[in-house]
Amino acid sequence: MPPKKAAATKASAAPAAKKAAPAKKSAGVSKTAAPAKKTAAAKPKAAPAKAASAKAAPAKAAATKAAPKKRKVVDEPEPEKEEEEEVEQAQDEDSEDEEEKPAAKGSRKSAPPATKKRSTPVPAPKRAASAQPKKAKAAATKKKTPAPEADKENADPEPKVTAASSPTKRKREDTVEPSHDREAAKDESEAEDKPAPEREIKQPRPVKRVRTAAPVSKVKIGAKINNAPDAVLDVFVFGEGSSGELGLGNMKYENKKPIDVKRPRINHNLSADKVGVVQLACGGMHAVALTKDNKVLTWGVNDQGALGRDTTWDGGLRDADAEDSDSDDEGEDSGLNPVESNPAQIDMSDVAEGTRFVQVAASDSASFALTEDGRVYGWGTFRASDGVLGFTPTIKIQKFPTLLPEPKKVVQIAAGSNHAMALDSAGKLYTWGCPEQNQLGRRCVQRELLASALRPGGVGLKRGIKVVKISCGSYHSFAVDKEGGVYTWGLNNFGQLAIEQDAGDSDAAVLTAVKVESLMEYKIADIAGGEHHSLACTTDGQLLVWGRIDGHQTGLPLDAFTEENAIYDDYKKPRILKTPTVIPGLPKIVSVSAGTDNSFAITEDGKVYSWGFSINYQTGQGTSDDVETPTLIDNTAIRDRKITYAGAGGQYSVVACHAEKKA
Repeated sequence: MPPKKAAATKASAAPAAKKAAPAKKSAGVSKTAAPAKKTAAAKPKAAPAKAASAKAAPAKAAATKAAPKKRKVVDEPEPEKEEEEEVEQAQDEDSEDEEEKPAAKGSRKSAPPATKKRSTPVPAPKRAASAQPKKAKAAATKKKTPAPEADKENADPEPKVTAASSPTKRKREDTVEPSHDREAAKDESEAEDKPAPEREIKQPRPVKRVRTAAPVSKVKIGAKINNAPDAVLDVFVFGEGSSGELGLGNMKYENKKPIDVKRPRINHNLSADKVGVVQLACGGMHAVALTKDNKVLTWGVNDQGALGRDTTWDGGLRDADAEDSDSDDEGEDSGLNPVESNPAQIDMSDVAEGTRFVQVAASDSASFALTEDGRVYGWGTFRASDGVLGFTPTIKIQKFPTLLPEPKKVVQIAAGSNHAMALDSAGKLYTWGCPEQNQLGRRCVQRELLASALRPGGVGLKRGIKVVKISCGSYHSFAVDKEGGVYTWGLNNFGQLAIEQDAGDSDAAVLTAVKVESLMEYKIADIAGGEHHSLACTTDGQLLVWGRIDGHQTGLPLDAFTEENAIYDDYKKPRILKTPTVIPGLPKIVSVSAGTDNSFAITEDGKVYSWGFSINYQTGQGTSDDVETPTLIDNTAIRDRKITYAGAGGQYSVVACHAEKKA
């Protein structure tokens, strides 16, 4: 570093040591660091101390006679008369020192910055909140601040401003009170016992919550472009539920535990008459629901703010090694966090008054809600392979709902494990989140990764393509146009994009949106993706599957795989279904959905089929064994109901149907 900079930054030894450390790696850096040592040697830190002691020698002789006790004084204004006497005394001493010891003046220049550092509070919270580039700016500020103070010390002082420009503490250390001023000193001591004025020591005000969008009062509700669903649903849940993702609460209900639900069970916490759910979304380990009275409810895991509300609980944790109780006690506690496991409304503090929601979506650690006027609220965070990536370029974890500045005029939203997608009224696609598997369908500049990935950006499609439906797998995405054509991008290591090229390679991926040629002979009505598999249904009711097959994710028997449609592993076992294949023998399918490694298909008459990985009972078939082929979920709870929705997370699933009208 140049000599001028080294001298200015000498007051903070720790930062200088940190900057000097990398010098061993680069010859250029070591050359720059060398002058710093010379400059430091030219102005030894001990010099001011010697000068101060030399100057204080006459004062010590006077102190022997007077012997007043030296007091430590906090920075605060003193009476003007006292200030004038001390300033005149300091001037007299300065003039004597200038005649006898010329070096003393130079020594006094170094003293104020050191004392200033001890007596002046540094607003640490503001420095801590700054990003790394701002630390350099903070250091530069420290460098510039002492210089004007040193000039004021050496110039002819004005009595009225001495208390503000030169710390009282420094004057008390350099001078000693004469004996005849004891009464004045007593009055001054009483004044010093009073609290210092707030204007002298300014601390940053605590901020309860940082706003990440425009203030609620300034958000204007736009024209209505979306309609909220109005059909009230009965909600059925099944799966493990050990993290509260079933929404059954923490207590037994009707002698049934709220965990390890093997078959669909109606969620009594989401009753049609009291709550009135109209739409649902399943995240990895949490769920979101929209109600008829415009409430957004959440439940499940809230580790990174995915629930959008405070779930602090003072209760204990359940002992994982404790045996399940066989008690019939209706109020027995399961050990779950009751605040997370019971559905509750999100924090609406930063939601503009008059906002109406029409759709919700959920990823692994974030949630989103679409409004009537096409705006999107979100909360939570996105994760990457090395941990939390962030929610916006400046916010790591957004604990409460906030309005996203972009995009606008949105008509659909969808979410994968760690990315989100939006479709606007003009048919344009936007994506944001983690880009590691190319699931965003656009290039993100590595040196500005957070700014480019966490800010919604457009996905390039050919001019004239009108997208009408969007869907996300864990690490890949789909868009369906008005002609039933499919466009896809993202991870393709198990052929989940229905693109044969490079399928099976661990890092196979498609960077930008491409049309899926293997689906061009079909007109796709609905499409869904799991972690490494995908499925779709056509306008004429056929069910198509492709991707990973070792957990029976595709629902095809082993004899359906051939050298033409599958990729085999080293043990001659089929591993990947590389070609979209129709599952025969099913009724007309109108809707599909996927969990991590399991799948659902809903028929035209409201029956739901499931298959795939079932270790946590997430297929709803009452078994923890894999379900090899599409199997009707047939239990008393939903046997006579017409299912309209199916969704799944990592280890749980949800189905819903129109609520029964009570007589």
